[in-house]
Amino acid sequence: MRTFIAVCLLLVPTIAVAEDTGVSITPDVVYGHKDGLALTFDVFTPKHDAKGIGILFMVSGGWYSHWAPPEQVQGLFKPLTDKGFTVFAVRHGSSPRYGIPDAVSDVRRSVRFIRKNADKYKIDPNRLGVFGMSAGGHLSLMLGTTADEGNPDDKAPVGRFSDRVQAVVAFVAPTDLTIMVKDHPQRLPAYANFPALDLGMKEAESHSPLKYVTPDDAPTLLLAGAKDALVPIDHSRKIQAEFDAKKIPNQLIEYENSGHGFVPEDMQQAVTEMAAWFEKHLAEQ
Repeated sequence: MRTFIAVCLLLVPTIAVAEDTGVSITPDVVYGHKDGLALTFDVFTPKHDAKGIGILFMVSGGWYSHWAPPEQVQGLFKPLTDKGFTVFAVRHGSSPRYGIPDAVSDVRRSVRFIRKNADKYKIDPNRLGVFGMSAGGHLSLMLGTTADEGNPDDKAPVGRFSDRVQAVVAFVAPTDLTIMVKDHPQRLPAYANFPALDLGMKEAESHSPLKYVTPDDAPTLLLAGAKDALVPIDHSRKIQAEFDAKKIPNQLIEYENSGHGFVPEDMQQAVTEMAAWFEKHLAEQ
């Protein structure tokens, strides 16, 4: 379990942590509270040539969300910060204490908070992207498919802001949770190791991005390993078919030699594709 989570969080073995000081790090920004606990993210801001584009990274593997010193994970974001993107590494209420509905609610709040404070972070509130790996990819797709414009009557000011993102990149992402919960007769045995998947069928359906695809969804890039035995590639293929049917800009790139964790050359190419996707869909119009 812990090995799998580590792979999900550190899927870029070919990118070393940067010694360069071209990025300013703001750690542990509090975007909300849950049961007396702080919900936090770290901000990685380019010191030069920042483009005003915000990219959220979902810190999630198996719907566990772990803290690490931001200096140690800075290399994961270097391909993005080098292009002038400001990156927000968002942590959610973690399994096993908190489940998938909590994680979805938390990351939705993080988008609202970042949009509310866009001036502070010197980003355009209408140019936000999100990416994640495995469970983080699932959360990214939930943001891309279930956004709302905020509630103008919400008592909490942050709730009045939209949680909509303008571009999504999802690595090896579960898209249909109904086939991953215990009530499904063909559930893979490995899913019993993930407490967050202890959901009823109706709750699983209500947190499956495959069920929510509509024509106003964000442009989405899907990156998947053809040999993935944990999240089979059909998850990505099925949601791509829905995106195509709804005429949503999308692309699925399948890596024939990779499984749930990409081989180094595939990961390097996938990261390049991710950066290009964000450049294409978040550039100023």
